[in-house]
Amino acid sequence: MTACKALTREMLSKPIDVRSPSGTVDFQTARRLAEEKARERLAEPMLLAWYDREAGTYSPKVECCDEHKPGWLVYAESRGGDVTVSVDREAYVFVFRSGP
Repeated sequence: MTACKALTREMLSKPIDVRSPSGTVDFQTARRLAEEKARERLAEPMLLAWYDREAGTYSPKVECCDEHKPGWLVYAESRGGDVTVSVDREAYVFVFRSGP
């Protein structure tokens, strides 16, 4: 089994950066900010994957399948995820694609 890689900015394809007004936000606020930004680019954004650095959690919970990127990111990209929003310098990362 391939070891999971920790996320780095270089792994993200053209991330859209969002800064929270306070500089620190919780997951729900970060998600709301990311969804607002995704709606500026996509008519119906569909969230495919997310990452919470501080909590060390991500979704979907997929096995590591690439030696260069985390599994959740590979999952999103392989399913058409083409809009990546980074909140507060990768504190939270959300990957979207156009909806159905």
